[in-house]
Amino acid sequence: MDNLLSEGLTLMVFGMGFVFTFLTLLVGVTTMMSKLVVKFEPAPQPKAAPTRSALPAVAQGGSDELVAVITAAVHKYRS
Repeated sequence: MDNLLSEGLTLMVFGMGFVFTFLTLLVGVTTMMSKLVVKFEPAPQPKAAPTRSALPAVAQGGSDELVAVITAAVHKYRS
């Protein structure tokens, strides 16, 4: 019985040591890769500001027909 318990503890220590070593190595490699990506990543290009176009006449006026269509769509969606 003592021999079996000793083997179990030895296996547990080796297993936990292997997992700890692997996870430590994984964290180190991930950190190193992150630093390399940040170092060699090209500088972001500034984007041109989008120009605002004039709204269509229907949306500006708030026509009754548009309100009716939107109301019908919402009613159909909810039912």
